[in-house]
Amino acid sequence: MRFADIKGNDDIKKALVSMADTGRVAHAMLLYENEGCGALALALAYVQYLDCPHRHDGDSCGECPSCNRVSRLIHPDLHFIYPVNSGSRIPASAKPTSESYLQQWRELAVSNPYFLESQLYEALGIENKSGNIAVADAKYILEKLSLTSVEDGYKSVIVWLPERMNAEAANRLLKIVEEPPEKTVFIFITHAPEKVLQTISSRCQGFRVLPSTKADVAATLVGRFSFSEEDAGVLSGISGGSVGVALRDAGESAEYSIYMDIFSDMLKAAHEKDLLSVLEASEQIAALESRERQKAFCSFAGDCLRKIYMVQQGMEALSNMKPGEEEFFSSAARWCSPSFCEKILGQIDRSSALIDRNVSAKIVFCDLADRIFLSI
Repeated sequence: MRFADIKGNDDIKKALVSMADTGRVAHAMLLYENEGCGALALALAYVQYLDCPHRHDGDSCGECPSCNRVSRLIHPDLHFIYPVNSGSRIPASAKPTSESYLQQWRELAVSNPYFLESQLYEALGIENKSGNIAVADAKYILEKLSLTSVEDGYKSVIVWLPERMNAEAANRLLKIVEEPPEKTVFIFITHAPEKVLQTISSRCQGFRVLPSTKADVAATLVGRFSFSEEDAGVLSGISGGSVGVALRDAGESAEYSIYMDIFSDMLKAAHEKDLLSVLEASEQIAALESRERQKAFCSFAGDCLRKIYMVQQGMEALSNMKPGEEEFFSSAARWCSPSFCEKILGQIDRSSALIDRNVSAKIVFCDLADRIFLSI
């Protein structure tokens, strides 16, 4: 992965290149992105640049042995930590760690460095569970960093979603993050910086990875993923600046339709004061096959509320509606009270957090349905 392969976030690229060129390399960085906006791609391009012996003009050469190994994620001095759990591939008795799923991680990240959390869990075969970073991963990294670098360059550790790290694991890593061995770099990539343990985030230099412009999303879809310009234009318009979201929407049209049917049925029933139908819709959400799907619905519903709010404010052009959705969202904007979107968005975020904590889905979504019915 080279910086030239990544569209947008030019300020971050310049900052990373400057650190490497001047030798003032931050020992720990925290990259904060909206899901799928390219933080992992930037991290990989930075690691490749650090270790490239022939870097020039603000980028790695992309051809030397070091660049080839980083691009395939097989460089011996590049290590990864990410949320895992037991699943269909590895049973709980095996006590899985990030190393246990390294092959699946590499395959996913090489093919699509913009992947979403739910897509990682599907690739690992743990889609019915929430991933976490446990103390075993911390021990693994401490062991690796205690050894001399294989190629006499930088040793790099990319921690994807440190908000999934438990306190014990964070405490094990704390000292080495604060005072790492020479030429060691930690890169933390988060979607929720407020959930990252303060002991970790306070020791990192922070960078905000901004959502891409529609033009940059479309260019990435065309150039890297071989979409037609027409399809890329449609997907970039509804992506919210996230290549990962655009790719998900392209591959999950059936799932999108299911979520849209449930959401529209619930809102129409609430408008018609049909409580039974509202509760039936909540049962459909709770019946989705995994907690990751239930959380994905919450994210989808939040995006729908944003579209409704934009229509209410007379900013339809910024709502990023798909073709054919205009009639429903225009009608919903008339049904809903001016404060509806703000009230329910907070409740949807709460529902997603409760699902993440393994609270009963039936209770969570029944409560959400009641609040929608009373607030509309």
